[in-house]
Amino acid sequence: MDNGPEFIAKLTQQWSEAHDITFQYIEPGKPTQNAFIERFNGSFRRGVLDAYTFEHIDQLQQLADEWAYDYNYRRPHKSLKNMPPVKYAERYLLDMKQECVI
Repeated sequence: MDNGPEFIAKLTQQWSEAHDITFQYIEPGKPTQNAFIERFNGSFRRGVLDAYTFEHIDQLQQLADEWAYDYNYRRPHKSLKNMPPVKYAERYLLDMKQECVI
């Protein structure tokens, strides 16, 4: 879990304790310990949260759903050989299946 301002609220701490959940924090100043989620959070913030003004939570939910679909099904990712995650996963699973047959 990140130490950023989104996650330092007492309410979050109280909720986690009430549900017997222990947060594992990354060390301050070490975002590379959580690089994948840091990258995702930045992309989501730029693509949705900073790009629009919302009048209602339903607007945010609709745009977040659209953004997530685009992110997973259409948007190429350099780290995935310029394929969207779903296509990359399908290809990976197909390759694994073919290896098992051989």
